Amino acid sequence: MRTARVVTVPAPIGRPTLVLAAHGSVDPRSAAVTHAVAGRIRRLRPWLDVRAAFLEKTDPNLRDVLTGLPDGVVVPFLLADAYHARVDIPEMIEQSKARVDQAEVLGEDPALLSVLRQRLSETGVSPDEEGLGVVVAAVGSSNEAANARTGDVACALSAGTRWAGAEVAFATGPRPNVADAVERLRARGARNLVIAPWFLAHGIITDRVAAYAAAHGIPMAEPLGSHNLVAATVLDRFDAMSVVSAAA
Repeated sequence: MRTARVVTVPAPIGRPTLVLAAHGSVDPRSAAVTHAVAGRIRRLRPWLDVRAAFLEKTDPNLRDVLTGLPDGVVVPFLLADAYHARVDIPEMIEQSKARVDQAEVLGEDPALLSVLRQRLSETGVSPDEEGLGVVVAAVGSSNEAANARTGDVACALSAGTRWAGAEVAFATGPRPNVADAVERLRARGARNLVIAPWFLAHGIITDRVAAYAAAHGIPMAEPLGSHNLVAATVLDRFDAMSVVSAAA
C-alpha cells in the first residue's frame, strides 16, 4: 500500500465525484469528523465533487447519495476491511444502480500511523519513554484477517521506540479487550500506560474506552480525527481507483 501524502495534481476534464462513505452514528461527533475531512479534501482538490454519505444512523444515506449519480468513486471512510466494506457498501451501490467504483478502505496506512503518533505526542508521550505500554484500542470484527491487520498497527507503532511495548485491544467483539491488553503490557514490564484510539472519530465506543481509562487512571489520546493526512489517505484511495477505472 502506498503511503498517503498531500500532493497537488492537475485538474482533470470534467468534475469527478468522490463519495466519502462513513459508518454513521447516533453521536454527532462522528459525522462532524466525516464532514470536516470532506471539507479538507475540497480544499486540497477544489475541482472534485466531494459528497459525504453514511451507511446507517446518519443522513444522508449512501444509497440516496448514489441514486442518480452518473459516475464516481466511493471511498469507504473506514479503517478495517471488514463487513461494512465487503458487504454493506457493495450492496448499497448495487441497489442504487449507480455506475460507481468502490475504492479500498483507509486501512493501516503509514500516514494514519503518523497521525496516531502525533495524537500520542499531544498527550506527552515520547518514543524514548522507557517502561511505557501503549494500548491500541480498535473496533473488533468477525473477520479474523481484518483483526490481524489491525493488530499490525500496534507493532508498527512501537517499532523504533524504547517502550515496553504496544498491544492491540478490541473495544467490541473479539479478545483481547482493553483489560487484557493492559494485563499483557504489565507482564511485559510496563510501568506507565496510555491508550491510543485507532478510531477516526469519537463516539459511543470511544466513550466506553474513555470511561475505562478514567476509572483506571490511564491517559487516553484523541482519535485520528480531521487531519490533512487523513484527507490525503482518502485521496490516495480515490486516485488508485481512478487509475484502475481509466485503464479498464
